[in-house]
Amino acid sequence: MDCDSEKILGDYVVIKAEENGVNVIGLTRGRDTKFHHTEKLDKGEVLLAQFTEDTSAIKIRGKSRILCRHGEIHSGE
Repeated sequence: MDCDSEKILGDYVVIKAEENGVNVIGLTRGRDTKFHHTEKLDKGEVLLAQFTEDTSAIKIRGKSRILCRHGEIHSGE
């Protein structure tokens, strides 16, 4: 695995739902950005997500706590 692949594949995000119905949406890489995966979380549920060769972005709708290498972020406030 080269250094660029390790950077892409090494980033994880922890998402903890703080209300029912939090949507987590994975977006594709490439010329056309598209939705490729969705999850719905209820209060207290936790999702560990990883950026991959296919996933370039993660969109979160709803009140949640997000932990990543950049720190802690709160969505939906």
